[in-house]
Amino acid sequence: MFCQDFVRAPSISQTIKIRNMKTYAFCPISDRKINERVARVNAAFTVLFLIVFAYTGSFWFMAFMVADFLLRGTSLAQYSLVGITSKQIVKILPLEVQLINAGPKLFAARIGLLLSAVILLATLWRMNTLALGVAGMLGLFSFLEAAFGFCVACKIYPFVYHFLYKK
Repeated sequence: MFCQDFVRAPSISQTIKIRNMKTYAFCPISDRKINERVARVNAAFTVLFLIVFAYTGSFWFMAFMVADFLLRGTSLAQYSLVGITSKQIVKILPLEVQLINAGPKLFAARIGLLLSAVILLATLWRMNTLALGVAGMLGLFSFLEAAFGFCVACKIYPFVYHFLYKK
């Protein structure tokens, strides 16, 4: 999903209410492009792994996801087993290549890394309710990306940016 560069101009009453707010959307921007179809298949694999994790409770699935998100969230994405498999699936299917900016997906992979690490640690510490709750949240985010191309990470990025780079 592309980040919106422009939004509809607010009415006068809206302008008064949001006078001190920034009214434009922004996302992390990268100089790299990726195929959105591959990103959506990656998200589908994440949902699949989370379903298997929820059923088995095995920490090995989460350890794999932490490692894979670590690769996808850094400059080592070409070594991601999920990424490699997703690229092969997209090549087999008759899908048109849809290049998008890699920045939002890199940020999403880093959010996935954080959430997967929390799930892994909660599982190792036998905090199963926390692990399943966070897994459900990551599963929802991944499902929205896989099914509808809705990037939740892109929607929360302005808040993270404001928190980290507040002047």
